[in-house]
Amino acid sequence: MLDIHCHILPGVDDGAGDLDQSLAMARIAVAEGVTTIACTPHMTPGVYDNRGPDVIARVEALQLAFDEAGVPLQLVAGADVHVAPDVTARLRSGEALSLNGSRYVLVEPPHHVAPPRLDGVFFDIAAAGYHPILTHPERLTWIERRFDVIERLFRAGVWMQITAGSLEGQFGSQARYWAERMLDEGMVHVVASDAHDDRVRPPRLRKAHDMLARRMGKAEADNLLIHRPHVALTNAPPSAAPAPPRAPAETAAAGGSFWRSVADLWRTA
Repeated sequence: MLDIHCHILPGVDDGAGDLDQSLAMARIAVAEGVTTIACTPHMTPGVYDNRGPDVIARVEALQLAFDEAGVPLQLVAGADVHVAPDVTARLRSGEALSLNGSRYVLVEPPHHVAPPRLDGVFFDIAAAGYHPILTHPERLTWIERRFDVIERLFRAGVWMQITAGSLEGQFGSQARYWAERMLDEGMVHVVASDAHDDRVRPPRLRKAHDMLARRMGKAEADNLLIHRPHVALTNAPPSAAPAPPRAPAETAAAGGSFWRSVADLWRTA
């Protein structure tokens, strides 16, 4: 399995505190069947002011430490990029990071308040040639009041990533309800750990895969945890990814109203 959202990089945010904890997380991930992890520290201006070049250097150093410790886990650089007015400019400059240098980028909206121009932020990211992935929508406290925003972004081609722990009730009954509802409505593209440590929020994906296989079938469980993450990390076009089951007919792999111009970029790149 491939985990595209994990706070395993030590000492940069509220994730792993030191190298020992990163190693503990890595060993758990390997035991779970994970082969690749995207190190995705928070990039939240004024809170976690992580910068792209520093994150890349830290990922390279952590990979060396894993190799020396005999931990068979491949690391790639990325970020959990918080919504901000200058997010597109920061992506273009390399100050904010996409996943493994691809066009796919994790985008984290505010947890408690739906921004008034959220559609516009995602439009700007897409128009700049990136493919936004909205992180853990099921855990947003405003999802019940503004689910129409999530639906609109999904129809526009934005990928949705839910957290494995949500399926187990780790984040409460509301997050579990919305994770299951979005899965049943064909609105989820990727499942990731969003792990922060080795105890409370470890990088465990095996149980989620088993739960998804029972609910959706093994093929879709593999799509959520292997095939679509692989598309993102290898910078393949969205059309190379299996479409979510029961997805609305108007939402193609690269479809959606404001997404069509970006789909043209994929064909001409």
